[in-house]
Amino acid sequence: MIPKLNVLQKIMEAGVVAVVRAETSEQAVKIADACLKGGVAAIEITFTVPGAVEVIKGLAATYKQGEIIIGAGTVLDPETARAAILAGAQYIVSPSFNPETVKLCNRYQVPIMAGCMTIKEVVEAMEAGTDIIKLFPGEALGAAFVKALKGPLPQAPVMPTGGVSLDNVQDWIKAGCVAVGVGGNLTAGAKKGDYESITEIGRQFIDKVRQARGK
Repeated sequence: MIPKLNVLQKIMEAGVVAVVRAETSEQAVKIADACLKGGVAAIEITFTVPGAVEVIKGLAATYKQGEIIIGAGTVLDPETARAAILAGAQYIVSPSFNPETVKLCNRYQVPIMAGCMTIKEVVEAMEAGTDIIKLFPGEALGAAFVKALKGPLPQAPVMPTGGVSLDNVQDWIKAGCVAVGVGGNLTAGAKKGDYESITEIGRQFIDKVRQARGK
């Protein structure tokens, strides 16, 4: 297993986490492959994907260590988190803050991103040991919320998910986000079998993050 700090560093360096939702496990794998070709190495397989555990296992076995940063998303409880970790997930993402899930991830030294919407939730999540605050749903709050949050909590590592697009990704990064989670705005082509578009859009997201960081 890659050390926790290395995983976090890789995610933050990449700046983009692909949130994979799919109708079948086969489609999820194809989306992950297309994202990787576009340079998006951080892949979050959500537990809304049929056979999510097997998808995670398969990707972990297919790609060499370091080629992919594979995580599990839509993790609602510690039982699901443990199943994902045993399958090969290198980080856990939850739509909400669940203290027991955070505790389990810290027990096994696996990065945890917990969903928050309020300052109170952010503080409580950080106190419990959450590694990255998943601002969710991002479209309901906007990049201006991150700027406001960073006033009293400059130390908060924030990653928005929901509503992140090529048009606004630079706003999120410039507001102080360590990374962004991108779902449908990256993976929509899968519904039509157009996986090449996912690869191309992935490249554009990576480029825009680099530009926003001045690289």
